[in-house]
Amino acid sequence: MYKIAVVTMGVRLNDEKGYTRFRYICEFLTDAGYQVDLITTTFQHWEKAQRDLDKIRKDHYKFGIKFIYEPGYKKNIDLRRVRSHAAAAKNLRAFLEKEGGYDLIYAEIPPNDVALAAAEFAKKKGIPFVADVNDLWPEAMRMVLDIPVVSDILFYPLKRDAEKVYRLVSGVIGTSDEYRDRPFQAQDRPIPRETVYVGNELKEFDEGAEKNRDEVRKSEGEFWVSYAGTIGTSYDIRTMVLAAEELLKRGRTEIKFKILGGGPMKDELEELALSRNISSVEFVGYAPYDKMAAYLKASDILVNSFVRKAPQSIVTKIGDYLAAGKPMINTCMSPEFRAKVEHDGFGINIEPEDVNVLADAVERLYRDKNICLEMGKRARQIAEEQFDRPKSYRKIVSLIETLLKK
Repeated sequence: MYKIAVVTMGVRLNDEKGYTRFRYICEFLTDAGYQVDLITTTFQHWEKAQRDLDKIRKDHYKFGIKFIYEPGYKKNIDLRRVRSHAAAAKNLRAFLEKEGGYDLIYAEIPPNDVALAAAEFAKKKGIPFVADVNDLWPEAMRMVLDIPVVSDILFYPLKRDAEKVYRLVSGVIGTSDEYRDRPFQAQDRPIPRETVYVGNELKEFDEGAEKNRDEVRKSEGEFWVSYAGTIGTSYDIRTMVLAAEELLKRGRTEIKFKILGGGPMKDELEELALSRNISSVEFVGYAPYDKMAAYLKASDILVNSFVRKAPQSIVTKIGDYLAAGKPMINTCMSPEFRAKVEHDGFGINIEPEDVNVLADAVERLYRDKNICLEMGKRARQIAEEQFDRPKSYRKIVSLIETLLKK
């Protein structure tokens, strides 16, 4: 039986906050007949705290879990995070040297230095290394700090490590076509590559939405415009708040904005809504996955809200938005995703950071129930065809099988 290591710094275990992609990959590979170890850190990224390892170990998992020590950090972009990842990379190297014995390593990138530790170990042992590219560093960092020359110097180590990882890959999984193809910008090797959207399990989404349906109360005649995700620099929640104000000025008191999630800009934007008395905006806060599903299903429009310079492509929340079967307003400037919105017909693209453009788009969809219904049907269809993990993640297993047979 082949033994596979799945390396990730960001995975939800137990009842933690966060994403389940890598836990699902481990379960999927185990079900496919592989012996799998999930290698992650003692630090929980979304909780910003050390994990309760004893509590996690009491749970039953189909796969093994190995923890490496990571000191942790308080902010997403901060020198302590750089040091924390460096410590995790060092500890991963030591762990692999001591307890290796794997036939293939599958690791997420970023963090770039952690992925590099895994890639260099795989090269040393002569085993395949698969990179799961689900963000681009340092490109994403320039959203927060983009100073000519200074940023180039600061971010050089991230760029250097990324290019080293990309040169060592045996196969690539990308969460979008753009991410899938990024490792080949500076090289053109004939190695297997696939796009596998982060996606979700539609069965879990639907069951969660149904279970929480009565808890999510929507008054008669209300029309909900919702966002779910991080409230941070890349995400244009400010324009949503001000568009809600604009629609109130137009007399659209029945249009309500629901903002789900947390992040570094939540308090500031909540204060903006309060100070301007924008009564149609509610900051719901962090909602467990099943409750979030119920909110998305109860909504009438979902907004994929990004600032113009955001480097993101097809992000985690898209699978859940599509599963809800609602029309989408997209402000993300990724050419790949804008083309998908248009081609697949589940929403409309608009210019980001423009209050009146967003208010007009909401009002247009509010008035046209038929187009909302049609876009919603298309959204659900695309979710079923392309984002449902039990189907879409088969591509990961096929790519791994190809590499192990070589």
